[in-house]
Amino acid sequence: MRTIILTALCVLLLNQIIMSQETKTKLLIRCDDIGMSHAVNMAAKELIESGLPFSASVMVTCPWYQEGVDILNAHPEITAGLHLTLNAEWKNYRWGPVAGKDRVPSLVDEFGYFFPSRAAFFGNDPKTDEVETELREQILRAKKSGLNIQYLDYHMGTAVDRPELRAIVEKLAAEYGLGVSRYFGEIDLRSMYSDPAASKKDSLFQTIDTLQNSNINLLVCHIGKDNPEMQAMIDLNAFGMPEMSRHREAELYALIAAYKSGIFDKNNIELINYEYLIKNTGLENMRSPLGSGY
Repeated sequence: MRTIILTALCVLLLNQIIMSQETKTKLLIRCDDIGMSHAVNMAAKELIESGLPFSASVMVTCPWYQEGVDILNAHPEITAGLHLTLNAEWKNYRWGPVAGKDRVPSLVDEFGYFFPSRAAFFGNDPKTDEVETELREQILRAKKSGLNIQYLDYHMGTAVDRPELRAIVEKLAAEYGLGVSRYFGEIDLRSMYSDPAASKKDSLFQTIDTLQNSNINLLVCHIGKDNPEMQAMIDLNAFGMPEMSRHREAELYALIAAYKSGIFDKNNIELINYEYLIKNTGLENMRSPLGSGY
């Protein structure tokens, strides 16, 4: 009789655990721009070492990408993605196409660099075949570097800004067996990006405390270290923020503070990554967030 009771209690407890997991709010934290600079890579390393589960998007067009790859390869628990890049927005710190400027001349300025803004990029009448060539080369560089990329996303939104470009991203994702960020029904949460540096922690905590939906929620972050390297970087876009390095470091420490505080458990939030989404949703079930008309 005692054995029967214990077995029943175990079954009940197991069912409660399963139901609890099913009813938890899902939150996916995606940190962009890994490989952009040493300061960003060091921030990513610090965030990884905090234990926070997240997904990391790498820019293989940038000089520091291999360091970012090495950091992520040492931590396979972090899902790595490719941050498809068609812009280079920093004054005095520019980059160009992996394919080489001669193969994709419509994508670059007179010096062979990507344009700093989407407006300048599209103002140069970029050729779709050249966009496909470049994005494919970025995927191949990521793979050749040893990085286990599992998904694609898009720097400054340029690679999916027009239907014909979005179709290229979808084609390449299918060809290489990759997920695409925002194609799993993710709901974008309010970003910390535009909040004052001193308010980012409070903003993040408020977002987490008020998160009550049962959707898959996506929080996109931009982390970095407030050091001389990053302090020297100035965004050429009008929406660029002054003292960007302070903002990026504030996002880093807001995330670490949130994880260490236990606020995710307190709010019954499960932190997931793109590996989880791909496994549980399936690449075949991805859908464009803008529907057939993009």
